[in-house]
Amino acid sequence: MFNCLKQIIKCIFYLQIFPCLLKNTYHKIYIMILRFLIYGICGWVIEVLFTGVCSAVKGDVKLASRTYLWMFPIYGMGILLEPIHNVMRGNPWIFRGLVYALIIFVLEYIFGFLLKQITGVCPWDYSGVFALNGYIRFDFLPLWFATGLLFEIIHDFITNTAFI
Repeated sequence: MFNCLKQIIKCIFYLQIFPCLLKNTYHKIYIMILRFLIYGICGWVIEVLFTGVCSAVKGDVKLASRTYLWMFPIYGMGILLEPIHNVMRGNPWIFRGLVYALIIFVLEYIFGFLLKQITGVCPWDYSGVFALNGYIRFDFLPLWFATGLLFEIIHDFITNTAFI
């Protein structure tokens, strides 16, 4: 009888708590999706601005910009840098920037390779002295350094914003 009563109490407890846990889980998923979308959009904007500036440097008065639909989920994965940002928060910015650049190089290589395997082409085709297999360009180190630090700022902003 005591065991039965114990089981009933357990069931009532779980019935009251589980929906709250479930709601909390859905909320966390919603937050992650929202952050993924924010990073994807920010990455697209940065890329459009960067390629537009490159067009200007080349003398294109139209300031033509370019990005790829494939880049949205790749930039969206900036969400994966959040835990790294939290761990490295107390380190000097130069160290953090170098770590982010290294991570971005690795991810850019992996995604470029995978896209080429899946679609037959890598959306970006880097060539030249500083390129590695057409997937990464080491002369982009300052760009990825700054992008990593910028994503820190974005992370702090969305973490401290009331709706996220």
